[in-house]
Amino acid sequence: MSLSTADKRAGDYYKEGFNCAESIFLAFREQAAPELGAETVRIATTFGGGIGNSGCLCGALAGAVMILGLLRGRTTPHVPRSEAYTLSGEFHNRFKGEFGATCCRVLRKNQKAAGSGAATCVEIIRRTDELLREFIKDKEPARTLSDCGSQ
Repeated sequence: MSLSTADKRAGDYYKEGFNCAESIFLAFREQAAPELGAETVRIATTFGGGIGNSGCLCGALAGAVMILGLLRGRTTPHVPRSEAYTLSGEFHNRFKGEFGATCCRVLRKNQKAAGSGAATCVEIIRRTDELLREFIKDKEPARTLSDCGSQ
């Protein structure tokens, strides 16, 4: 699956009824980690609508950060968390630079205020998926998802 097909797939998942976080998670899992069971998407469900429809953190951003956690997170407390924190912080800043906000409520308000000029949720999901893939490629993770359990 090409990069453009993958980010389109994230938008397609959203159109099928998955929320923003689930859509990012599923598109990445489908291409990069099919060995993860279908039930793993459950972890993303509660992040939709800005965490339980609260309008806070954008679910697309939350889904992307979950993927970074899978790639660089830890499974034991003695492993430093600094690398994962640095990467997630960098991605957060990249997202904010792209969309001007990280809050679902603000992003949706901007959509309404700007009419068709602002990015829709589907466009944000597709672009976030693209940003994530570019970010991961730029950082050249030393581990793959199949290595995640070895820490």
